[in-house]
Amino acid sequence: MKFTVTSAEFVTGSPDIQHLPTDPHPEFAFIGRSNVGKSSLINMLCARKKLAHTSGTPGKTRMVNLFRINNRIHLADLPGYGFAKAGKSIRESFEGVITTYLLDREQLRCLFVLIDVRLPLQAIDLEFMKWLGEKEIPFAIVFTKADKLSRTELEKNLKDYTARLLRWWEDLPGIFITSSLKQSGREDLLNYIGELAKTKKP
Repeated sequence: MKFTVTSAEFVTGSPDIQHLPTDPHPEFAFIGRSNVGKSSLINMLCARKKLAHTSGTPGKTRMVNLFRINNRIHLADLPGYGFAKAGKSIRESFEGVITTYLLDREQLRCLFVLIDVRLPLQAIDLEFMKWLGEKEIPFAIVFTKADKLSRTELEKNLKDYTARLLRWWEDLPGIFITSSLKQSGREDLLNYIGELAKTKKP
């Protein structure tokens, strides 16, 4: 069934989950290496150009930013990981926020791991996804910036990613191909969120 966004609003931003809303709305979080396009993707999904703040400077998101969709679903923009230029203490605080959120946020239904489809699989992305598997955190992969590649290049990169990931998993997680610029992948991702929101958390 098609999921349509009728309303979208910023709720709050917090460096720790203790200050996030405790209502039972199902929550869907977005994470990835810095500058992968998290905020742009959220804006595209919500059809709001400036709902989530976008920046050309990696590492700007330093806390969990929460958005309410249709008054019944939350989207969470998490800090980016793997930003080498951030100071050690800042990186550690990012990692602390991410780890605590993923392990302790009861409302979380699915984590979307964003990956720039133009690049080969990065070690940090693979290690992060393996950690998610070990912790039994449900996740799906969202490839971003698909408009930057030709169809042939895109298919080749996706084939390479699939081959690498199948070395670690017999069954792959959900995979979505998106472009915030071209608005592609929006309907598939929204419908997936809508269906998961209907189900009870295991």
